Amino acid sequence: MQKLIINGPTKLEGVIKTAGSKNHVLPMLSAMLLTTEDVTIHNIPAIADAEVMIEILELFGVRVERTGSSVICNAKDAQPKAIPAALTQRLRASLLILGPALARFGEVEMGMPGGDIIGARPIDAHLNGLKSLGAKIDSSTDSIKLTGKLTGGRVVLGEISVTATENLILAAVLTPGVSEIRMAATEPHIVALCEFLNSLGAKISGISSHTLLVEGVENLHGGEGEIIPDYLESGTLAIAAAASRGNLVIEDFIINDHDGLLNVFNRMGVNYKILSERKLQILPSKKLLAAKIRTDIYPGFPSDLQAPMAVLFTQAEGVSEIFETMYEGRLQYLFELQRMGAHVNLRDSHIGLVEGPTTLHGTDLVSFDVRAGATILIAAVIAHGTTTIDRIEHIDRGYEHFDGRLRALGANISRIST
Repeated sequence: MQKLIINGPTKLEGVIKTAGSKNHVLPMLSAMLLTTEDVTIHNIPAIADAEVMIEILELFGVRVERTGSSVICNAKDAQPKAIPAALTQRLRASLLILGPALARFGEVEMGMPGGDIIGARPIDAHLNGLKSLGAKIDSSTDSIKLTGKLTGGRVVLGEISVTATENLILAAVLTPGVSEIRMAATEPHIVALCEFLNSLGAKISGISSHTLLVEGVENLHGGEGEIIPDYLESGTLAIAAAASRGNLVIEDFIINDHDGLLNVFNRMGVNYKILSERKLQILPSKKLLAAKIRTDIYPGFPSDLQAPMAVLFTQAEGVSEIFETMYEGRLQYLFELQRMGAHVNLRDSHIGLVEGPTTLHGTDLVSFDVRAGATILIAAVIAHGTTTIDRIEHIDRGYEHFDGRLRALGANISRIST
């Protein structure tokens, strides 16, 4: 176990490059089961979640060779294996192995997935979608087992779920016939996943829309792909720089991925410059104004950015409102900010209020999930005094060397073992 010790406040200044996307690398790695030829993936982020997914691939017998931030995978000798709970409980996205493993082997068994503690996150959309393609489901409170030969069909997802969309895509590419996936999510990493699979020989159309058509093929060939920049990380960095009144240039900040965030920045008076289609500069803001955000499916305001935004709201004049539409447990981090001196009010499990501006003060905190961990780290950077953050493995799951990269921007952060 490790902790972070942060002494603040600090203005984040300099230049930083966005790391590869956590939410893109996981389905990309899962897709390695779909071909028996070499596939190279570049720009793999150095995060714990990617390591767990690689462990799962190796359990199936996939050969994985690493060269810097790239991996070469070959699943020619892969065999069906039951994935133990010891692995799946470390990673909710272990669910993404269901679709490709079932399509490749006709069977898959795994322990129930774990992940962040942010409220109920049912897996019905995954199971019902695969059932629509012919899967037979045998699940319990501890495990999931799917069997059957899949055939193309019409799938209407019960919700616009990112990971369920990915699972159905990964299952359908090798499934005979045409699969129609309706209510599909359209996040940038889903678009990139579809384009990558097409480069290996898949036949996916309707990309970027809420209805995907996947014509099954007999096999995929080898090739190369690259993990896109993590728009959630670049958004978090922009929020952190604005909250710290810093001067930060963020490279691989894909402007067109951030309509929801930049819209809120405009309403708050955040001082920024668009330097290019892939570069943003945050400048010190003279005055920040309160705002309201409502999380929504892409391209709306991302649920994964509402927690960092709460830190920025503590520095804005007036009462800001957060309406979290997806997860009823995701606002619990507000109580950690309250312990730092933030004026917060949890109206109910989905609505939180933040009144500012407020000077935050260092204290002892705990990271509860990936996004909340990054949030309290940002808060610690702008807080006066010393903050200690425990359970930082959550931060390491989703952000590449986050404390070290913030340290390079001037933050006073040290990591200690306990």
